[in-house]
Amino acid sequence: MSEAERPDRRAQGTAVSIDDIRELTGAATPHFAQQVRNRVAKLIAPLPADSTARRFGEAEIVRLTELARSGEVRGTAAQDGMPGMPSTAIPR
Repeated sequence: MSEAERPDRRAQGTAVSIDDIRELTGAATPHFAQQVRNRVAKLIAPLPADSTARRFGEAEIVRLTELARSGEVRGTAAQDGMPGMPSTAIPR
């Protein structure tokens, strides 16, 4: 995944919407969370501090940062006699 953004989304005078941010972040996986986070940061950088899209983007940046650090939780508890899968998270 590239950190490049669609040119039309970054064009002068184009309003950034919450849907634009959701389009970027909706299907983010731990593997790509940092790249997506950087794309969102570049997208919202020119927005004013009181922008709804900027506040949403900042919240998504926090979520993506945590996703990149902790991985995702999936599956069920280990079956009898089977050890659980180790965490992908870096011990803190």
